Amino acid sequence: MKPYYESWRISKHNHVSCVDCHYPPSAPQTLLWKKFQAMSQVVKYVTRTYSSKPFAEVDDAACLREGCHSKRLLEGKLTFGKGIKFDHRPHLLEPRRGRQLRCVSCHSQVVVGRHVEVALETCYLCHFKGMSEGRKLDSLGGCLSCHTLPQKEFKIGNITYQHKDFVTEHGIECQSCHLNVIQGDGQALKERCFACHNQPEKLEKYSDIPLIHENHVTEHNIACFHCHSEMTHSMKATQVARPTKLDCSICHIDMHLGPRDIYEGRGGKGIPDMPSPMYLAQVNCVGCHFVEDTEEEFVQKLNGRTFKASDAGCAKCHGEKYAGMVNEWKKELNIALLAIEPRLKEVQNMLSQVSSDAANYTYLKNLYDEARHNYDFVRLLPAVHNIYYSANLLEKVNDNLERFSKESKKILPALAESMFLDGSFCTKLCHAKLAVKLPESVKYKDKDMPHSVHVEMAGPCRNCHQINRHKEIPLKNDLSACGSCHEAGI
Repeated sequence: MKPYYESWRISKHNHVSCVDCHYPPSAPQTLLWKKFQAMSQVVKYVTRTYSSKPFAEVDDAACLREGCHSKRLLEGKLTFGKGIKFDHRPHLLEPRRGRQLRCVSCHSQVVVGRHVEVALETCYLCHFKGMSEGRKLDSLGGCLSCHTLPQKEFKIGNITYQHKDFVTEHGIECQSCHLNVIQGDGQALKERCFACHNQPEKLEKYSDIPLIHENHVTEHNIACFHCHSEMTHSMKATQVARPTKLDCSICHIDMHLGPRDIYEGRGGKGIPDMPSPMYLAQVNCVGCHFVEDTEEEFVQKLNGRTFKASDAGCAKCHGEKYAGMVNEWKKELNIALLAIEPRLKEVQNMLSQVSSDAANYTYLKNLYDEARHNYDFVRLLPAVHNIYYSANLLEKVNDNLERFSKESKKILPALAESMFLDGSFCTKLCHAKLAVKLPESVKYKDKDMPHSVHVEMAGPCRNCHQINRHKEIPLKNDLSACGSCHEAGI
């Protein structure tokens, strides 16, 4: 207990006996239990089995007893530290973030050197955890609930400013000028549980957040920083000549989400998710983006480095036959987009002439909106990240336009020839180049079907097959196209 005794001896509570806090005014049976606990500490001391970091619970009743802080809740707002405003009443009588705090939630009794003094780590954790992301800072209560606007003028260069001119008159947010005022994320890592617990049944409750807080904070007065990593709040980082680290996410928000989505095969409308084969094989970005930019070293030091994708990556993994294939995909995708563009514009024009009161207006608008979304999705994103998904999206676009034409009874411009729209890209772009040999016959409904004959007569693979993923080409549910050659029902 020596470190804690020394901490108490130089603290503001050095005139208060230890037992006045550690033996709260309560029922006799509680006091008896406390005495048994104290006796066990004596035994541990004598047998040298004690921990170097003992733990004690101090009840609120000990702090709020007559002669100590019995009037604390009636004092209203007070100021401490460097002009920090605080009110005990809402913090102790009302749940904070849904948790009932105790005196020792903020006044730590175990930090050596600060015996039962305010632990600002708890303040920062409660006010800032999860409240700051990128350029957005929504601290609980806002900055002015704790801070008073400085009254002094300050100078930047030869110009004098007043805080109230910015904050009060112009509504400028504090974080617009004050960088890096919050450091740390305050996460409660499971590894910290092992410092106190080793029972599996208790450790399994790690994810039960309400139970964890009720048990630790409310019932056992555990200080928040025992479980949560530290968060700090200061302007020190903004006062140095050159801040060493700036958060790029303040301005660059949600970067590369589109390329990620198309690689994962999601984000389009009206078709199922279709992850890229390379995504399913867990190929990371560095698999294709491995060519470093050729900027001179001085320019790289100023602007950073970028690793670009190269179709050489295809040959690197799959063989020389794949060289140049990505460029062909890009070329044909552009042809498909150009083929759809005039039809999409015409549908947009048709929709503008339909009254919003028309019975089929909502249906027609949904067709157009879905087509526009999928068209722009492929147009704006690197569609080669997932060629199968992109092909299905373009087919869906054209299908929506055809349905719009049929419903509105108006004719669309003729569709220009495109491998990605007629379904022939599999054979023309890939199979031909790789010399893929198609089977002569396949089984269909327990019958041998001459596959090569159908390839010659039925045309593109997509006329019969739905292109899901590489090598996954089930037959379409609707085989009405067969009726052009076969009798109905065959």
